[in-house]
Amino acid sequence: MFARIKEDIASVFHRDPAARTTFEVLSNYPGLHAIWFHRLSHKLWRRNWKWLARSVSTFSRWLTGIEIHPGAKLGRRFFIDHGMGVVIGETAEIGDDVTIYHGVTLGGTTWKAGKRHPTLKDNVVIGAGAKVLGPIVLHEGAKVGSNSVVVKDVPAGATAVGIPGRIIQAPQANAESQAANQQRRSQIAQKFGFDAYAVSADNPDPVANAMGVMLEHVHIMDKKVEEMCTAIQAMGGNVCTKSLHSLTVEDFADTGLKPKVKDSKDSPDDAFDPKI
Repeated sequence: MFARIKEDIASVFHRDPAARTTFEVLSNYPGLHAIWFHRLSHKLWRRNWKWLARSVSTFSRWLTGIEIHPGAKLGRRFFIDHGMGVVIGETAEIGDDVTIYHGVTLGGTTWKAGKRHPTLKDNVVIGAGAKVLGPIVLHEGAKVGSNSVVVKDVPAGATAVGIPGRIIQAPQANAESQAANQQRRSQIAQKFGFDAYAVSADNPDPVANAMGVMLEHVHIMDKKVEEMCTAIQAMGGNVCTKSLHSLTVEDFADTGLKPKVKDSKDSPDDAFDPKI
């Protein structure tokens, strides 16, 4: 028991730079208190002392502001930072080295008995206010952004954000493909003189990335039409005699995209500053 407590305290020092002394952690971290109460209530629950287990859980909630059902299964070095408002359902399963922040709910989506709460594999991180709902699986190393609502599985190493949760960062195995796509879209942005949808590695918004795919597709269509016109004119046809209107900053005046003041240090991708 004392070895587990020492392990829990060490995990706090590892993940919270605000922790200063062991006594401070022991006395002022409600996330740890809630986990220790849960270990007691979980043992009572497994021995079929249901009412007593729920009573210990209720006392823990009153003391810490964290509600963990006695039936939930928690792994080693589980860390709840801040903790207020955390709710973990009966059939939730949490692996080792998982971190969640205040306001997180691991909830169900049905009133039927059986597995109805999420499973979190090792090294998962869930941001403040996020809701993870249903018998889904967040695989190893997955992350959930603050205030997101996740109702589908999250692959290993991926990040989910938004309502409903969408994958914005694919597993590392696809990193080379992502880098190639990013470089290609940057070249298109350079041709047009701006990045129309602020698609960059620093702004991994799913909608923006979808717009980037559409922009790339339009660029490819333009090239194909240009090739067709050149071939037809070479055969004596009289088509494409007028150039298409080139896109300028003024064409995007009503979109909320505000032109930035450019200097010698700005890259072509920085020509627009999205005001969202």
